Amino acid sequence: MRPVWEEMYRAARSVQNERRISDYVEAGCVAAAVLSAGGTIYTGVCIDTCSTLGICAERNAIFNMITNGEHEIEKVLAVMPDGRTGPPCGACRELMVQLMPRSYRRIEIMLDYENRRTVSLGELTPQWWI
Repeated sequence: MRPVWEEMYRAARSVQNERRISDYVEAGCVAAAVLSAGGTIYTGVCIDTCSTLGICAERNAIFNMITNGEHEIEKVLAVMPDGRTGPPCGACRELMVQLMPRSYRRIEIMLDYENRRTVSLGELTPQWWI
């Protein structure tokens, strides 16, 4: 496995601090790391609310990347509460497609860190609705 995946996994785990922020908000159950085209790893955690105001860890990491002046994604890794990795949800996939409509298919997604299984976003999202 390429060392960057290990760096991304460690970066995501370092911010994955599950906690209750208020009676209505929890954070950190899932954490994500995004590798930008510029080679920087950006992280984010999920923020769950009692309404629709929450955000997934992957989108949080992508917004962190955009906030810091980048907008092209190379790799995405999301760590679930049990330490395993999994694919991004539909909303996160949609954001990546809209962000990179001509090249989203090449974004590499870590599906199973333990077994070193990756797929491209193009495999997960072969046909865009637009």
